[in-house]
Amino acid sequence: MYWLILGVLCGLFAVIALLLWQKWAAPWPQIEQLVSQIARGESPSTFLINGGPDPHRVGLALETIFARQQELERQIAGRESGTQTILGAMEDGVLVVDARSRITLMNPTFQKLFDLRDPAVGVPLVEAVRHATLDQLIAETLRIGEATRSELSVTDSRTRGERHIEISAVPIKKADDEMSGAVVLFHDITELKHVDQIRREFVANVSHELRTPLSILRGYIEVLLDDPETPREELARILSIMDRHSKRLQRLVDDLLSLAQLESSQATLELSVVRVDELFSNLIRDWKEKLAAKNLKVVVDLTPESLTLHADGTRLEEVLYNLLDNAVKFSHENGQIHLQATRRGSDIVLSVADNGLGISKEHLPRIFERFYRADKARSRELGGTGLGLAIVKHIAQLHGGRVEAESELGRGTTIHVILPANEPT
Repeated sequence: MYWLILGVLCGLFAVIALLLWQKWAAPWPQIEQLVSQIARGESPSTFLINGGPDPHRVGLALETIFARQQELERQIAGRESGTQTILGAMEDGVLVVDARSRITLMNPTFQKLFDLRDPAVGVPLVEAVRHATLDQLIAETLRIGEATRSELSVTDSRTRGERHIEISAVPIKKADDEMSGAVVLFHDITELKHVDQIRREFVANVSHELRTPLSILRGYIEVLLDDPETPREELARILSIMDRHSKRLQRLVDDLLSLAQLESSQATLELSVVRVDELFSNLIRDWKEKLAAKNLKVVVDLTPESLTLHADGTRLEEVLYNLLDNAVKFSHENGQIHLQATRRGSDIVLSVADNGLGISKEHLPRIFERFYRADKARSRELGGTGLGLAIVKHIAQLHGGRVEAESELGRGTTIHVILPANEPT
């Protein structure tokens, strides 16, 4: 009887132990496995934990935690993607450094600016970008805790030219005003510098072009005022000089006004159908005397088809007038000028070529700039204002076209005006 009771009690204890193990001990390996999978970012196949209500509630809680973690990661990824998109679309360079001047963030523009091929996040700035001005600016910003600005120059790895960059550094502060880093913006002001340089050169050139004839006119006026009894022959000579320089002033003012009107937002075209053969014929007729004065031969080369343009005829006459004027001025006696019109795809190319003095390669890229002269002394001697080719370029652009130049020193120059054959857009 004793043994029977003992056996029953042992069996009862075994059942109770098994039940307790199934309820409390057995679920722990499953719980541990779920926690490990969630920690690794893996998605468990099930959150159902055996062992009764309590383990089941733990499984539901882990499932809720996992769902929230997934949602948080999606939000973080979305914000990160948005941030990267914004940084990638910015034309300005962006750099963020910590309090020890280590890079924590940068955008593609900054990487291109300083030719950084490998990711440099976490690297000290001085190791990634060796530029004393930038290092000093950031150090000063972190030291005084205020925004600072400066300018620096970098070499463009593609063009090997110099780029001018305006940099602004703003400190990042914690709640207790402790410096935690700085945000630095890099704004390319190369074009602004170039435009400002052109403006200064333009003002200087206009002043110079006006000063010379005005000084001459002023000088001869003073001569006439001082000596009212000037001999007739001397008076005729003086008046001839004054007339020549007054006409030069008139040409300069006319070209300046024409150029200003072309560059303004109110510039318009009076479009009509223009026949290229008639355009060339009228040009040669109007220039017959000047061509004969230097015994210049004009060769006209037109394609068999009748070329027409939807353009402003008066403006195109001005273009060809300026080009032919240059060709005549810089041609030798008994030289030849070639007028040509050809079709190039959807464009029509009007070309004026001479076999005169030519332009050296270093000057060729700049000949369409205002007042730019390859040979300043000879151009002024021949009466040029230095604005003719700039006017040609702007008229071509107003028609939706462009200009090109070919030249070789001592062998002549060819200017191409490329215009769309159909209506400009």
